[in-house]
Amino acid sequence: MTAGRPAIVIFGAAVRPDGSPSLTLRRRVMAAHAFAPEALFVPTGAQGRHGPAEAAVMARLLQDLGTPADAILQETTGTDTLSSARACAALLRDHAGPVFAASSGYHLPRCVMLLRIYGLPARAAPAPEAAHRWQERWWWRAREAAALPYDAVAGTWDSKIRR
Repeated sequence: MTAGRPAIVIFGAAVRPDGSPSLTLRRRVMAAHAFAPEALFVPTGAQGRHGPAEAAVMARLLQDLGTPADAILQETTGTDTLSSARACAALLRDHAGPVFAASSGYHLPRCVMLLRIYGLPARAAPAPEAAHRWQERWWWRAREAAALPYDAVAGTWDSKIRR
């Protein structure tokens, strides 16, 4: 990989039944691309309930934005934030440039934390503007408040076993 070139791990979100991206997924990709259009993009996410893998849908969006295919490294095995971070850290282990996490604002702290636990010096890319009502945003923040300590322990334990 090119030294100095930023890598942006874009964490997945839902794909609609027709295979199109959800608004959340689209916003995450758009924000990542706007932040560093010349980056190496690492969309992550396996196939969920509908359509193709989240990573494939994000790769298509990136290409629609003008990103060349060789600047996209799809990670299609991650089924949740923890497994996505683990898989992306393995893909980027030899990456010489900066690493950023791209996701929704409520989700970014956990994404960055997990990438760091797995050995990447990750930082947060700017989050997209919130697309949901405040009641929905509070639900997601409450969910993250529970998931963050769980993933911190699980990721730390997992990373120590893998060493």
